[in-house]
Amino acid sequence: MNQVALSALKSLRHLRGHYVFCKDDGTRFSHSEVKNLVPRICQRAGLPKRLTMHALRHTFASHLVMRGVALKAVQELLGHATIDMTLRYAHLSPDVKHDAVRLLETPARQLGVNQAGPNEKAQSFSGLK
Repeated sequence: MNQVALSALKSLRHLRGHYVFCKDDGTRFSHSEVKNLVPRICQRAGLPKRLTMHALRHTFASHLVMRGVALKAVQELLGHATIDMTLRYAHLSPDVKHDAVRLLETPARQLGVNQAGPNEKAQSFSGLK
């Protein structure tokens, strides 16, 4: 969770329980109560399209991938058992391969990559024909 979201949630925290969003007595919502919470709030707000928790999860993943987050990290954040499910989002980052190769344009020392020390041989292709 990023700091903006954490700060917003902490500002909503109340003294009724350990959960940010909970029932009046401080106990946690059941799965079905949470599942129905977002659509009810959207309906009250007058939003024309029904929004679900799943749609919010999908939006979260999509925005991560569009910002260049590694698919492995997205997999872990979403809790996908295999990378196959996460690969469904790969089309949202068409420039990722181009950007990866473009990183080679920057000298390693500028990226903070360790260079071979004085007693180590650096691999070089200068002797290749």
